[in-house]
Amino acid sequence: MNALDLDGLLTFWGRRWDDILELVLQHLAVVALSLLIATVVGVLIGILVWNRPVPRSLTIAAAGVALTIPSLALLALITPVFGLGWTPTVLSLVFYSLLPIVRNTVVGLREVSPAIMESAKGMGMSPAKILFAVQLPMAWPIILTGVRVAAQLTIGIAAIAAYVAGPGLGQFIFQGLSSLGSKNALNFALTGTLGVVLLALVVDGAFVLISRSTTSRGLRV
Repeated sequence: MNALDLDGLLTFWGRRWDDILELVLQHLAVVALSLLIATVVGVLIGILVWNRPVPRSLTIAAAGVALTIPSLALLALITPVFGLGWTPTVLSLVFYSLLPIVRNTVVGLREVSPAIMESAKGMGMSPAKILFAVQLPMAWPIILTGVRVAAQLTIGIAAIAAYVAGPGLGQFIFQGLSSLGSKNALNFALTGTLGVVLLALVVDGAFVLISRSTTSRGLRV
């Protein structure tokens, strides 16, 4: 791979700006879709198991073990079934996002004070109303932290999904690695890598704003 040429890199960016922007938007879209699905599924699982010791332990343990599966291995396993492109990418990102979301949902719901729940029950609230009107709002900051962690995971893993023709900046990274020695090999790889890093920082900053705007002042730390 050639040495870094800053002028050449800037020229590369200028000529391929439209392609770069398209890949950034693809990367962001696949991450957002996967996070949305994982959040719905993960929170529902957390709600189902948070107060059941055995299912809770088994669920968190299973999600933890699943997270140890290398992403390339998982993609290689599901590609023969689901083909290339968006479908295996979304499935793999949802798969890796579940652990932090499920775990934080369980932790958040369990940390709601029993005294608060007893007070709500004494006011005549049903268990379902206590869950949705009291527990989930109080657990929200912790749940959102899990989603934030999942977002960082998925942004990185989405780049690897280019291995199975997944959308996003990983296409530039793999193109650079597959053309070692060519004039723009380093430019492709560096552009994709820097794009992933910057996107992760922007998304993390967005979660800080979301957390501040959706968390009541009394729960902020």
